[in-house]
Amino acid sequence: MEAARQYNVHEAQTHFSKILDAVATGEEVIISKSGEPVAKVIPLAGRGRRGDYGPVRGRAAATDDFDDAPEAFDQAFGVDE
Repeated sequence: MEAARQYNVHEAQTHFSKILDAVATGEEVIISKSGEPVAKVIPLAGRGRRGDYGPVRGRAAATDDFDDAPEAFDQAFGVDE
């Protein structure tokens, strides 16, 4: 799991909408005062949705036949096409 982003009070005030957008996608954000963490902004339970796919983002792709079952699978389960 990646570390939470951290903002000082001034940055948090300036970028509040950006912070809320990040939290809405499931991120946690730390607010610091004088370099010391004082608050954590987290998504409400059941509300967060991650918008990224971590380390596989942009690296994985499904082929055109992704949903097609292998022939051996069909034979093993007696599926006729």
